[in-house]
Amino acid sequence: MGEKDLWQAILDEIYPEVNSASFHAWFNDLKLIKIENNKVFIQVPMEIHKRILTTNYYNLIDDAFYKVTNHNYEFEFLLKEEIETKTEEKILPNVDNVDNFKVEVKKEEKERDETWESNLIPELNFDNYIVGDSNRLAKTAGMIVAEQPGKVHNPLFIYGKSGLGKTHLMHAIGNYIVAHSKKKVLYTTSEMFKDDYINIINNENKGNNIQVAADFKKKYREVDVLIIDDIQYLVGAEKTQQEFFHTFNALHQANKQIIISSDRSPDDLKLLEERLRSRFMWGLPVDIYPPDFELRCKILKAKIKNMSISTKIDENVIEYIANNCQNDVRFLEGALNRLMAYTAMIVPDKVDLNFAIEALADFVNHNIYTKSSIESIQKAVADYFKITVDDLKGKKRSADIAYPRQIAMYLSKTLTEETLNRIGLEFGGRDHSTVIHACDKIASDLKNNKGLEQQIKDIQNKM
Repeated sequence: MGEKDLWQAILDEIYPEVNSASFHAWFNDLKLIKIENNKVFIQVPMEIHKRILTTNYYNLIDDAFYKVTNHNYEFEFLLKEEIETKTEEKILPNVDNVDNFKVEVKKEEKERDETWESNLIPELNFDNYIVGDSNRLAKTAGMIVAEQPGKVHNPLFIYGKSGLGKTHLMHAIGNYIVAHSKKKVLYTTSEMFKDDYINIINNENKGNNIQVAADFKKKYREVDVLIIDDIQYLVGAEKTQQEFFHTFNALHQANKQIIISSDRSPDDLKLLEERLRSRFMWGLPVDIYPPDFELRCKILKAKIKNMSISTKIDENVIEYIANNCQNDVRFLEGALNRLMAYTAMIVPDKVDLNFAIEALADFVNHNIYTKSSIESIQKAVADYFKITVDDLKGKKRSADIAYPRQIAMYLSKTLTEETLNRIGLEFGGRDHSTVIHACDKIASDLKNNKGLEQQIKDIQNKM
């Protein structure tokens, strides 16, 4: 039996002994490297795998090898860099790595409350969440939580810039829990939570506030898993923060799982209450970085797989898109959609590099996330008016600060696709009405002020 077939046989023995989340978390990315002198060398993706496999699954692996080979072995778990070091030292010879394998996971059908609305998107699951070095730890943590909600990593705090897959991962965790247990899962956003809480306040004088409050409590506190997206939008909503604080405490004390996402780490959420930020650190904060080139290519290939251009597209087209869309997954999807639309109009026999360059000429040269982000706009405006970015985010209202701040808000609204709430948040936690006022003010002044028009052109040129 070859090493590839041997490893597959070992995995076939292990798979029925653990649940799907454990298998995907701890065995899916392992590779059999070498069997030498009664010792099995296995490559693992992260340091945490060494500890978990040694303490929790060593006997399981040992039993699987004995069943297949009728022989007892010792096991050593190594990171890729450790294997390379051993190879250079000629301690461990190079061998071909075992190919990745895919295992179909059958969902366990459980009885549960069919009337409960979880707000989860079924299509977002672990199987189609593409993994690379930038999000591997986050996915592993998510699988552990999915397997044991409320027992480990509570709360799980996932952070990273917009468009990196935080929402997909949260839905994947929720969908796994729903499919494998009777637990009630609720996915919501901080905006939805805030709207529901405001509804209580608005009903105070209508005689039915008690029922509305009871419904709110049932919705958010009588769940087993609360998943709340974009927690940063609670900035400035002090009463809502207080209510979320009490909701958090009630769930945590009952060992109910809490999963939170944000575009920044708990330490960077300075405008949230300190007692909230400290609670976010009770569990496990994990960050997701922008995807590297290898992961961008994997994501593109996964998305192209089910498209009509899958048989026409050249490999160098995928690399071209991956090289030119470096910041987030959404821009990769936008490039593919643009390429698909162009292909539908032209109907080429082959989608080669020249065709892709023509189709995406305007798109890849106007990446708003790299060239017109709020951060870059703030820096350009601050440099132009010889002030600091902190001045733009601060509370000063003097004309030499307030007017440049309004210009920066106006440019953020016109040059990016960010929401009013997000823009306000980036300017010191101001609300959306302040952003609207700034945009209206600058738009009105531009009609009669040629000097302002030139200033804005100069700032855009600086960017």
